[in-house]
Amino acid sequence: MDLAPLISIVVIFVLIIFLLSMFLSFVPLGLWVTALFSGVKVSIMTLVGMRFRRVQPIKIVNPMIKATKAGLNLSIDKLEAHYLAGGDVNSVVDALIAAQRANINLEFEQAAAIDLAGRDVLEAVQVSVNPKVIETPIISAVAKDGIEVKVKARVTVRANIERLVGGAGEETIIARVGEGVVTTVGSSTNHKEVLENPDKISKTVLDKGLDSGTAFEILSIDIADIDIGRNIGAQLQTDQAEADKKIAQAKAEERRAMAIAQEQEMKATVVQMQAKLVESESEVPLAIAEAFKNGKLGIMDYYNMKNIMADTQMRESIANSEERDQEHAESDKHKK
Repeated sequence: MDLAPLISIVVIFVLIIFLLSMFLSFVPLGLWVTALFSGVKVSIMTLVGMRFRRVQPIKIVNPMIKATKAGLNLSIDKLEAHYLAGGDVNSVVDALIAAQRANINLEFEQAAAIDLAGRDVLEAVQVSVNPKVIETPIISAVAKDGIEVKVKARVTVRANIERLVGGAGEETIIARVGEGVVTTVGSSTNHKEVLENPDKISKTVLDKGLDSGTAFEILSIDIADIDIGRNIGAQLQTDQAEADKKIAQAKAEERRAMAIAQEQEMKATVVQMQAKLVESESEVPLAIAEAFKNGKLGIMDYYNMKNIMADTQMRESIANSEERDQEHAESDKHKK
């Protein structure tokens, strides 16, 4: 039996199936049928062109079907252009549908710009409909009486669609609220005034127009918690007193060191003068000998001088003995 014709038929059949699968993988025929029955007019050639432009047709056609069913007038070209620009087509279409349901005027170009700016356009529409609460961290401020006040606030905001592109985010809102709290508490006479009127903080902060230049509109600022912290004024005074004490001790130590140095200098001067005195006294015998030799001093004059010197030494010895006796007597008196 000749099997060649049968093998040829099988090969042709397999080849046809392979070519058909390749065609269907490149040409999204099933997606075209789905779009056709959903009321979206898109040609096969448009879908094939998306393949050549490296665009996934399903990421364009499915959002287009949702937009059409929601009654939005969008074009395939706009959606494809936004996809090629790196945008999230599905998120933009969901945002347009949500905005339409909430009666918010949002055009496709505006939504695409918000998405390309890096913001979640669907979340922005949701926050515009349902305001969001931003909770600030604990903000520390000091009143004029030096008492620290710790404040925690809740800021209720609503997204401003018109300022989402180029507008500041939540971090700016938190920073501005913190600045307003510090300013309000710092201008208060004492911490009791802040505790008694916490709404003063809210009013002052709201009057500053903190939402200017941001992507949000501040609806309210509520003080969630307020506590007393440290006595900063007393702590600063204590630190200043400690610093003054250390400065005074340093100056006293400096004066003591100078006094010790001066004392040592005086001792050295005394020793130097004593050396000069000894040197001068050593010249006296030589001068006496020179006077004897020249006949200017007689033997009787010399003995008279010796008697005077001995008498002087005796007087000094008696005086020193009396001083010692007096010191001993005073010492015994104190002991008794």
